Amino acid sequence: MSENPGSRSPRPHRPVPLAPSDFEPFTGGADPARVSEAAHLAAHALVHHGRANDDPEITARLVSLADQQGLEVIAELWAESPARSLPGALWRLYALRAATQQDPERIAVYFKAGKDTAQVSHVVAGVAEPPGADELKMMTDAILSGAFDGDFDVALERSAAFCRVVALGQTRVADEREFSHEDHASKLTHSAQRLVKTAEDLEHAASAWRRGELD
Repeated sequence: MSENPGSRSPRPHRPVPLAPSDFEPFTGGADPARVSEAAHLAAHALVHHGRANDDPEITARLVSLADQQGLEVIAELWAESPARSLPGALWRLYALRAATQQDPERIAVYFKAGKDTAQVSHVVAGVAEPPGADELKMMTDAILSGAFDGDFDVALERSAAFCRVVALGQTRVADEREFSHEDHASKLTHSAQRLVKTAEDLEHAASAWRRGELD
């Protein structure tokens, strides 16, 4: 429900952490019509900060917000952004980081299982070595803190490769448990499908970035 003009804005809520096997982007509570401009402003300030952002005042305000309120508040701005937009891409990186941190041991098992499959060379063709969980965290930390000065499109593609490798691992484990643990196998299969969709969104964002069209 929309608020009356002049009424007090609702207090931002913290995004709910993803379950370890569920990387699907989740829905935030803010009205995208009211936060779209702020979401794009925050996303651009973060991504361009390492590239000599020409508006230090904006960057200073963003850094101050992150210091005072935490990254969760900024991520909340991105929660309902279109999947294939700059804030949407950052939301997916944030969600990947949160899910990986929540249960790194399980994600490591899926990642290893995915790396050991024959299909892995196909799904990450043309991409540098997919990052492991620790490297993914370091890379996303740099991006989400405005300290990343590498090739953003490559970072997006490597994050997508991580998603695809983990999805392969989940599919492999699901196949092994299809008869003994049917419900778990089904959940893993659906999680893998959602991860592939996230990978596709990140890959699309990388292509758009190279064309100068990611906004």
